[in-house]
Amino acid sequence: MTWIAGRKRGIVRSPVPRIHGYGHVMNEAERIAGFRSVHGLDHLVDVHTHFMPRRVMDKVWAYFDSAGPLIGRPWPITYRHDEEERVARLREFGVARFTAMLYPHKPAMAAWLNSWAADFASRTPDCLHTATFYPESDAKDYVASALEAGARVFKSHIQVGDYSPLDPLLHDVWGLLEDSGVPIVVHCGSGPAPGAHTGPAPMHELLRRFPRLTVIVAHMGMPEYREFLDLAQQYERVYLDTTMAFTDFVEKDTPFPPDQLPRLDALREKILLGSDFPNIPYGYIHQLEALERVAPDSEWIRAVCRANATALFGLDG
Repeated sequence: MTWIAGRKRGIVRSPVPRIHGYGHVMNEAERIAGFRSVHGLDHLVDVHTHFMPRRVMDKVWAYFDSAGPLIGRPWPITYRHDEEERVARLREFGVARFTAMLYPHKPAMAAWLNSWAADFASRTPDCLHTATFYPESDAKDYVASALEAGARVFKSHIQVGDYSPLDPLLHDVWGLLEDSGVPIVVHCGSGPAPGAHTGPAPMHELLRRFPRLTVIVAHMGMPEYREFLDLAQQYERVYLDTTMAFTDFVEKDTPFPPDQLPRLDALREKILLGSDFPNIPYGYIHQLEALERVAPDSEWIRAVCRANATALFGLDG
């Protein structure tokens, strides 16, 4: 027996089974194996993990270390390992498929990132081939090339890129992606710090223009949870990923609204496991245990942690 909600919300019993007390005697991989066993999961699918060229990842980590303005608080990196070890760690955790979320913060960067990501996918078969884009004159061409090369998921980081999804230079990009049906993980919520173009309004307008886009709203849209749940309810091909949501780190400042908890059940087919690995200030197991806090049942856990992504990406098993 576990509990729905957290310290700030009151305690409500849930029928979700949970392992208690094993953290003191098991390492993290064993704890995650225990989580998977309890919920009948032979493996996990994580749609929000980061792999980037080494020099880019080093700069990202340095930004987190400095608690820069887009971070706003101390943020230690738990899995500060080299690329090979990070891949091995995910496999050890039972993550059978994952992504290489990478993103440009300036022009003339996305095509190079896409080239690196294509190579990474070719040598890492359990990684879904990931690509990205930025509002610039050649965006349509390199997005078309990435699709032709087999990209299976894109990343749009509106906060870091500091661009509007409605930028005219992206019009043809969204059209290509809508026609392809390839999902785009979009960091469009205003957490951890708002940007000039974050929040639900730009995405509402984007989806009005391109209603068949397959969008995965990163971080459950935090802190505008309610509004992005509305988008997922309104549009057939809008999903949300759990990245950092419900964890102690996030709940401290931007708790998930208690009155929205029932919607997690109603939208159970629209929610996908995301973690932000390796750039998280806690162990991977905590994201999974945080999901247990809000899960109405183990079937929900299985849907979020494997089945929904398996269906969306056409994966085996």
